Amino acid sequence: MNRRKNGTPLVQSRPARLAMAAVVLAASGALTVTFVSSGGKGTADAATSLDQFVKIEDVTPNVQNPKPAAGGSTGRFTVDCGTNGNGKFSPDNPVAQPGIRNGAEHVHDFVGNLAITANSSDADLDASGTTCRNGDKSSYFWPVVRIDKAVRSGDQVQQALAQTQPMVVCPSVGRRLRAVPTGARATVDRLLAELDRQQAAANQRMTSSRGRIDATFNRQVIDSLRTRRAAMIKEISRTVTAAGGNQPGLVSLVECDISYDDMHARMPGATHRASVRAAQAANPRIQCPTVRDKLPGVPAGALAEVNRNLDELDRQISEANERLVTSRGQGGPAFVDNAILGPLRAKRTAVLDRIAIAIGRQAARPQGLDAFAACTLDQAPGNPATPGTAPTTTAPTTAAPTTAAPTATALPDPQGPDLELPGNTGGIVRPAQVLIEYRGNPVSTVVPMPKFLRALTGDAKPTSRGPANARATWSCSGFADRLSDKYPICPAGSRVQRVHDFPGCWDGRNIDSDNHRNHVAFADRATGACPQGFRAIPQLRITVAYDIAHDVQVRGQYALDSFPEENHNPFSDHNDFVNVNSARTMQRIATCINKGKNCS
Repeated sequence: MNRRKNGTPLVQSRPARLAMAAVVLAASGALTVTFVSSGGKGTADAATSLDQFVKIEDVTPNVQNPKPAAGGSTGRFTVDCGTNGNGKFSPDNPVAQPGIRNGAEHVHDFVGNLAITANSSDADLDASGTTCRNGDKSSYFWPVVRIDKAVRSGDQVQQALAQTQPMVVCPSVGRRLRAVPTGARATVDRLLAELDRQQAAANQRMTSSRGRIDATFNRQVIDSLRTRRAAMIKEISRTVTAAGGNQPGLVSLVECDISYDDMHARMPGATHRASVRAAQAANPRIQCPTVRDKLPGVPAGALAEVNRNLDELDRQISEANERLVTSRGQGGPAFVDNAILGPLRAKRTAVLDRIAIAIGRQAARPQGLDAFAACTLDQAPGNPATPGTAPTTTAPTTAAPTTAAPTATALPDPQGPDLELPGNTGGIVRPAQVLIEYRGNPVSTVVPMPKFLRALTGDAKPTSRGPANARATWSCSGFADRLSDKYPICPAGSRVQRVHDFPGCWDGRNIDSDNHRNHVAFADRATGACPQGFRAIPQLRITVAYDIAHDVQVRGQYALDSFPEENHNPFSDHNDFVNVNSARTMQRIATCINKGKNCS
């Protein structure tokens, strides 16, 4: 599909965009993708994929709202978190790809929580500031929309896919562990090494699909790997707990993904322009060497103190990331070094010293932890940081290293005033309005969401994973009775809209699951009832509206940031959420909804 630029882009668009992928569903059910060119027009006309755009008047009304029953909850609670006016953009996805830097391979708009990154802990989120007027610290984020009128041949996309080896990418468990008791260290290291071997074996299977995309095969690989990783990660938790430690929350690290991000590097525009404005425009993030996976086994008497200090290191990074957002444009070129990175290094040095002292009281004191004190920015022009690497110095001799699993080619950070990644170029369109609503259930009352519940809606990869979880989200203001899986062309005076409905049912126990979906569910579309074993919770709906010039819509010149294999597929739209509302606020939300009121 060819792209973009509108009357309200963040900045001037840069040339380059791809032709839309033509998706062919084989009779066998395997999803095979073939990329096609712009039809041989050989012109600079951006309107080469108008089959992916539709007049909203031509969409058959398809939104059905079940009629409320006597025991239903009909209230609504709205939250004003702004429209990302502070410019918190990031290619992280802390819900679907926790711990994986640039895991989204495209840029998200973030509203709400100011500190969140792929590595944020629950404690970090709870300590953060927020853009929400009612103090809601939840994080709400979705892919940006860009405008770009320039075109490049779809043949280049096909060539990039032909040269691409799909890779299995998994979150690092070692980097998210709490302190490992001395008696469990050897077993945990063995289990971590086995996780790496499992990932390497899955990558070996993926070599048979080089140069093509097969959703059925991809699911087979990921489902098999998920089962084995889940068992291994549970064993790690049991091992740590049996030795006197505490290791909650690893279920979020079970799910892996198939990455085609090497397509980005092989397509034109992969080499970004150096820009002195990049560090200011691209919302930099703090990158610090990981510490959790560098520690030796910790004596039982030191576990609590070491864990407190590890949590403090995380909070320091989150505070620094939040400061980057709130202080943008302040000071001169040395402001970040002097006001953020310098003080952060000093604080980290003190905490690392406390960790070494705590361990040293009962065992050999680890040497060289101060090598992990210095942090960098990941988006300084010409100086990208490598996450998890230490400064050049003598590192401590601690836990036995595990065999590194293969990883996909690292993406560059978003660069230049357009915050561009290869394949996702053009000016970002700021939302004209973001409406965040918590809604009721037509047949029952709702119970409060648990704090730190993770949820997502839609699927960012319907091409490479299959369309089972994808959802039509596109509409126009004034057409609430219809949603489209294509980009809408709206009549004059109507805004382009994305309507994201999240699951409104919860299993009553878990805040996440091994595929980030099974702990929540959508209510029955016809009746509104939750599946057996699930309870209704306030159902989140996020409506993002844009003022996009009508001629830009008609010419097919706006589109979604996406993974490379989706090539701006409108059906790949998605939205993610972490609930950081206080228990008191969430109870107030549920009470409002159950009483049938409209609150904010």
